[in-house]
Amino acid sequence: MKDQKSNPAVSGLTLTEQMQRGQVFAERCPSRQVLNHVTSRWGVLVLIALLEGTYRFSELRRKITGVSERMLAQTLQLLEADGFVLRTAYPVVPPHVEYNLTPMGEEVAVRVRELADWVEINLHRVLEVQDAQEVSA
Repeated sequence: MKDQKSNPAVSGLTLTEQMQRGQVFAERCPSRQVLNHVTSRWGVLVLIALLEGTYRFSELRRKITGVSERMLAQTLQLLEADGFVLRTAYPVVPPHVEYNLTPMGEEVAVRVRELADWVEINLHRVLEVQDAQEVSA
């Protein structure tokens, strides 16, 4: 069964279609890097926060407690480079920069929020399993 999915003739996808889709299990597939940016600890929180609207850097930092200035800046740069975040700098003193989601960023943020919602809704179940693991250890 595994061989059928990796064989383009069997899977029904042309080689071009497979290349466009990516092969996330392949070591050198660029989709892994994008997946890492989107699902990183700070990437998830930035995307979910920006679903609410436009934020300035300092507002985002206050909203996402625990993130350092450096990590927030790096996360925003990576998400911007991937096309998920739009950075708008205004030519004023002091500098005024705003961040919001692109249409593609909104698409991925909705999916990431669904995952985060699932985790929060089911957290009690996860904690019960963790507690049981600690007791039996």
